[in-house]
Amino acid sequence: MAIDTLINDAGLADTRRFDQENPERILSMLQVNIIALTELTRLVLPQMVARNRGKVMLLASLAAFQPGPGMAVYFATKSYVLSFGRAIGHELRGTGVTITTLCPGPTTSEFAEVANCVALFEGPLPVMTAAEVARQGYAALKAGRPQIITGLTNRILAISTRFMPTAILLKIAGHLNCPGSNGSNI
Repeated sequence: MAIDTLINDAGLADTRRFDQENPERILSMLQVNIIALTELTRLVLPQMVARNRGKVMLLASLAAFQPGPGMAVYFATKSYVLSFGRAIGHELRGTGVTITTLCPGPTTSEFAEVANCVALFEGPLPVMTAAEVARQGYAALKAGRPQIITGLTNRILAISTRFMPTAILLKIAGHLNCPGSNGSNI
């Protein structure tokens, strides 16, 4: 069976200080966010390259652009996804196969409840609908764009991380991730 498009949408998170995180939860986040995503991508790429066509979308996050106190493992795994997508996209230039890395910010879904961080979605960052994120992501995938950060505010935030001192990034991310929880104790 030929696969023309893979939407590799995996994400598992939790909000705890790393030393207090459940070890099984950490392993689950690594398994879902990195291992499964990498294995699925590797499974489909050879046949896509052999046919000189195919599209892969990897779901990263706005979290991929900075460290994330209170959600350290999640942020780190999404940084992996972004770096992985950029690297293999570059490797596959000229093969007819494109890699698009989708980097949404807060999005309406079950994520907030599952990750134990409803407060993040009630904060200052705009929350996009899943339909709008999917529409923007699909348009970027169809166009073969290497990366899409959904929403103007999210694009500005992602770019600003390049110029902001790490100490400030840590304070902001720790506060936004888990206001009033251990994540803000930086």
